[in-house]
Amino acid sequence: MSTNRVVTVIQDEQHVITEVCNLIENISKQAIEKDDVFKVGLSGGSLTKILSIGLPKIDTDWSKWRLFFCDERVVPFESADSTYGIYKNALIGTLPLTDHQFIKIDPHLPAEAAAKDYIQKMAVYFPPDSLPRFHLLLLGLGPDGHTCSLFPGHRICDETSVWVAPVTNAPKPPPSRITLTFPVVNNAEYCVFAVTGVAKAEVVKVLHLSQIWKIF
Repeated sequence: MSTNRVVTVIQDEQHVITEVCNLIENISKQAIEKDDVFKVGLSGGSLTKILSIGLPKIDTDWSKWRLFFCDERVVPFESADSTYGIYKNALIGTLPLTDHQFIKIDPHLPAEAAAKDYIQKMAVYFPPDSLPRFHLLLLGLGPDGHTCSLFPGHRICDETSVWVAPVTNAPKPPPSRITLTFPVVNNAEYCVFAVTGVAKAEVVKVLHLSQIWKIF
């Protein structure tokens, strides 16, 4: 795994959107040229706004995209807490993406079963005998240092045996979630962390986005 990390400081939100989406455009084109598909993991939080504004402006072959979720809240898709629900409302109909291109959780299952079900759905797109290698993971970072639903000090951070793990007691609501595990995050070709706001400046400084993640 490459250990290249680049931290870019940008002064305003519009330029963050432009920078992130330029990266997505370039990485998607590389992936499609190489593999005839672009497998990308989406996160929620502030990234939903960045992508909802920026993605309609990029040049890419949308038919080749397969969109997964770095983590997801186990709630109905109609809920305001559903990351898929947010992207569905913002992107489907605006971009030439279909519902079938989003690899979604089953929100009717409890977290443990939803995580196992999501692994089975991912296995359609990744070889089952090795770690999934996403072309790109789009990640956020909480003020406490969490990414995906990998909260500092939570036992889920030590999980290495599965691709996707359940979280039933997340320290922020809603408590029931599924998340990619650290081995899968670290195996991605590219990870882009989009971190905005003064509240997160200190955690970025302290972690320097550490040795755990590659940052591009």
